[in-house]
Amino acid sequence: MKRRRFIQTVGAYMALGVAASLPYGVARLLSPYVHAVEHEHIPLPGALADPDEFARACIGCGLCGEVCPPRCVEFKQREGGSDVNTPYINPAKKACILCNKCMEVCPTDALTETPVREVDMGIAQIDRAACYPWVDEGICGACVVICPLGETAIKFTFANIYKPAVEEGCVGCGQCVEVCPEPSLPIRIVHRSEGTIAKHGVAVRRRSY
Repeated sequence: MKRRRFIQTVGAYMALGVAASLPYGVARLLSPYVHAVEHEHIPLPGALADPDEFARACIGCGLCGEVCPPRCVEFKQREGGSDVNTPYINPAKKACILCNKCMEVCPTDALTETPVREVDMGIAQIDRAACYPWVDEGICGACVVICPLGETAIKFTFANIYKPAVEEGCVGCGQCVEVCPEPSLPIRIVHRSEGTIAKHGVAVRRRSY
C-alpha cells in the first residue's frame, strides 16, 4: 500500500513538473528562429560576452526592462530558439543611457555591475559615404554632442572640425545612433572587431520603428 502511494506521489510530482514546463516549451516552439540584424540587437550593458552563455544565464524575468528609465530594453520573440524572452536594445528606437539599473537588478550573472567606461556593448561605426559632414552635405555633429563619454568615445577630427570620428573609449550605448538625423543611419553599433569606419560599399539599413 505504501509503495503504491509512493509511486502515485512521485507520478503526481512528475506530472506537475511537466505541466509547469509546458508554457516555456510552447513559447519556444511558437517562436522559431529568425535571423536578427546584429546592429539592431545589441547586448545590454554588463552582459556576458558570449551570447550562448548569456542566453543560458538569463531567466527571462523581465526585471531589466521594468527598471529601465528610457524603456530601451526589448525582448526577443520572433528571433526565437534558445534566445526567446532574452533582452536586447535596438538603439535606432531607443538607446541605453548607461544608468546601470539593469545590472543592479539582474538576479543572475547574465548582467554584472560594471563601471560605465568598462561597459562593452560594441562600438560605434560610421559610414562616411552617408554621414552628412563626411559627404559635405552640411554641418551636423549630433553624435558628438549627445555622447555621454565625451571625446574619449567620439570627437571631431583634427583636420576636419565638423567630421566625427569614433574613439576606442566608445562603449556602444547607441545614443549617437538614436540621435542621428540621416534616415539611412550611417552610424551603427557593431562588434569591436568590425572597426569604427564602415568599409566602402557596405549597405546601410533604413531606420526601423
